[in-house]
Amino acid sequence: MHLLFELNRHSAGIGQTGNKPYTMKKIIGCLLALAVTVISFAQSFEGEIVYKNSYKSKMPALSDDQFNAMMGSQLEYFIKDGNYKTVANGSMFQWQLYINESNKLYTKVSNSETIVWNDVLQNPDSVLKAETKKEVIEILGYMCDELVLTCRSGVQKYYFNSKLPADSKLFVSHKIGNWYNFLAASNALPLKSVIETSQFILESVAIEIKPMKMEKKFFELPADAKTMKSPVN
Repeated sequence: MHLLFELNRHSAGIGQTGNKPYTMKKIIGCLLALAVTVISFAQSFEGEIVYKNSYKSKMPALSDDQFNAMMGSQLEYFIKDGNYKTVANGSMFQWQLYINESNKLYTKVSNSETIVWNDVLQNPDSVLKAETKKEVIEILGYMCDELVLTCRSGVQKYYFNSKLPADSKLFVSHKIGNWYNFLAASNALPLKSVIETSQFILESVAIEIKPMKMEKKFFELPADAKTMKSPVN
């Protein structure tokens, strides 16, 4: 999945760390693999999956606890017909919405009323190597294969089962976060991911799967939403 977000240097002490938008850009790209994800027993999953998230900071000015509080320890992921929405319990990151028709990923953070959007066709990262191993770990009763993507930004590991398919064609233009690279190789959605960059390590594990019919309007922006293009893309 994927967590694109914008951090204001004047918010909640973040500016005091000295981290610039470019530093957070790598987090943005890698976390998209979360936002990136869920599951179907037919062609594509429709419903919700809940992930438990755990962050390890590599930045001296930001502790593990601060990172987890800022981004959230739990992520709810909803998906229908190529659209998805993630909702986090973080103090900074609130939610993210991908609208397939416009190929835009909208991100809402707590320190701004404006919702920023990114064109996910633009990917600052790239995959250098992909490796797959069969039957590595069992999660929620599913024996998962492992896909390891060695990227310019770091290493991304995904764990998935082919019985839980995803239609990669719906995300062919979702390049950011290397999301399409993962789906094209797996044709499934991850039950676990481990994303490592120079700034952090994120482990995300599915703890609950809820197949359900979703209303299309759930994947729409609020009627009074103020939006702007993200300066980080």
